Amino acid sequence: MKLGILFSGGKDSTYAAYLAKQEGYELSCLITIESLNKESFMFHTPSIKCTEVQAKAMGIPLIKVITKGKKENELKELEKAIKTAVTKYYIEGIVTGALESVYQASRVQKICNKLGIECFNPLWQKDQEEILKDLIKNKFEVVLTGVFAYPFDKKWLGRVIDSRFILGIKKLNEKYKINIAGEGGEYESLVLNCPLFNSRLVVKNFIDSGEGNSWRREVEVE
Repeated sequence: MKLGILFSGGKDSTYAAYLAKQEGYELSCLITIESLNKESFMFHTPSIKCTEVQAKAMGIPLIKVITKGKKENELKELEKAIKTAVTKYYIEGIVTGALESVYQASRVQKICNKLGIECFNPLWQKDQEEILKDLIKNKFEVVLTGVFAYPFDKKWLGRVIDSRFILGIKKLNEKYKINIAGEGGEYESLVLNCPLFNSRLVVKNFIDSGEGNSWRREVEVE
């Protein structure tokens, strides 16, 4: 089955793509929605421009749509992008990196139902600590590009998801109820290397912005 991947460049969508390929599915294209609204309900925004370089590293074509980020208009842009994938790459299903967000998963499912294609959520309801451990086990190099909750601060930007990170995030979960996988929007990530990539991405430059407990890093990679 030919599949399109809803792709943000972060750990969840990239790992979901990896799992789909492990199951024997054909990754026909990546679909990225670049929302100009940094507070988007649906889409990951920090360092979203890196998806173009990531797509090249995977050797998979990328469909990219830019949206102003108005709440429900984002879904129209997503449907438009998925329709393009069906027409151009003959995909029969969509893969998402949804973990437990009913808001996101239900809306993607609705679009897939309308277009008569399947919707796969390989990470749905999986143990989140195990997902992080599996990323490390499968040699995913993932760094944080955004933090958006107390007690995070600027120092967390650029941190690698490794065993030390897991210990730290578990403590934050116990004390402050921070979601271990960042599913509540507490943090965002960027994959610099994984088994799907032909070569590792190199960070050329980055710009940090924010204040208090809300920070984002826009990364330039090659």
